[in-house]
Amino acid sequence: MTEQTVIDLSVKAIWVGMKIGAPALLAILLTGLVVGIFQAATQINEQTLSFIPKILVMTIALMACGPWIAETISGFTLELFQQIPTMIHGR
Repeated sequence: MTEQTVIDLSVKAIWVGMKIGAPALLAILLTGLVVGIFQAATQINEQTLSFIPKILVMTIALMACGPWIAETISGFTLELFQQIPTMIHGR
């Protein structure tokens, strides 16, 4: 296994991690923005007010994107397993 192979696998793994984390993180980001605007408009400064909606929206986002996330992870894993013979032989 060459250094370039390790670098390529690392880059692919990072991209897969970013892709599968994006739906939940974007949902939390947008929810936090909406709750922050609501808190600024109503001058309610309760810290726990933003926590519950974020958890609920993240759960909904993960449930909605769950099949896609599982497909992405299993596709990446299958690709890694298929590349094992070529990595061992260094071709």
